[in-house]
Amino acid sequence: MRRVMAQIPKQSAGRPAPARRPVPTSADVARLAGVSRATVSYVLNNTSAVRISEPTRRRVREAAEELGYVPHAAARSLRAGHSRMVLMPAPTAPVGPLYHQFFAELQSELGRLDYTVVQHGSVGLRGDEAARAWAELRPVAVLVPGSGLGPQGVAVLKRAGARAVVTLGPERVEGAHALLMNHDRVGHCAGVHLLSGGRRRIGVVMPGESGLEIFSRPRLDGVRRAVRGTDATVTELPLAYEEEAAARLAARWRSLGLDAVFGYNDEYAMLLMRALQDEGVAVPDETAVVGADDLMLGRLLRPRLSTVHLDLPSGRDLAELVDRVVREPGAEPETHEVLGARVVHRASS
Repeated sequence: MRRVMAQIPKQSAGRPAPARRPVPTSADVARLAGVSRATVSYVLNNTSAVRISEPTRRRVREAAEELGYVPHAAARSLRAGHSRMVLMPAPTAPVGPLYHQFFAELQSELGRLDYTVVQHGSVGLRGDEAARAWAELRPVAVLVPGSGLGPQGVAVLKRAGARAVVTLGPERVEGAHALLMNHDRVGHCAGVHLLSGGRRRIGVVMPGESGLEIFSRPRLDGVRRAVRGTDATVTELPLAYEEEAAARLAARWRSLGLDAVFGYNDEYAMLLMRALQDEGVAVPDETAVVGADDLMLGRLLRPRLSTVHLDLPSGRDLAELVDRVVREPGAEPETHEVLGARVVHRASS
């Protein structure tokens, strides 16, 4: 260790350390652009309430770029009395392409409204404990997917300055705005479709991945609701997202006596359909297969995969709800049913 340390050159005695360049300020930008600091603030914060000519805006942006000036978020928050950060906890359950598409659209729309979206990884934290971790970042709004947040957690976030707390899940939470996503209707659509095709012995895939129960259980309940009062039966099919697990299930398929399967989502449906075909089970002649999410990959299979198309809230609508609540934090919490579902019938069923 001594030999290595000895090889590191020391600062020569009397030689001054290299001077650091001062951090550019809005005053520097104002001097270079020939405008006031207020004008710099209006331009760089995209303030629409003040009319500023396009040449002036361009001059301010060019000066900021030349100096390498970046607005100070904390100082801006102090002036405004709140931050512009919208926090979204990272999902605790595995999510597919549909969620990522939704999040990208939401992030783009919030950015258009001058908010910064931060996704927070809270591994191992749940409920009110997670809310305290989110509150430390002082977000102006928090969008909570799934379930677990309680009224106490909502209160913690609001005391820390969150003006909008919005939950996206199966039930509303006291004090928060709620976007209700009832996945029962997804399973119900699939069940009604299979029944109308003459199927009476329906299997329902139950994913083995932890965290998906909040979606899979309601979808199973929806299928059961669809067959209630008929002679049809519903069989739960636990399945890990692995080729080997799908092959084992397919190997005993005929012994189960099933003539249809709702695959939970497109990914599980495709996994199982491939295994059934490898086992010689004809789709849809012996077994009809339906997924959910309406992914592009399902259309590329042969036979093309029937699916339940989900109508999620648009990123624009959700971003505008967040912005409205931030501007009117005292408004009564709103509740909206936002998950629509409809079957897209293709060749697999």
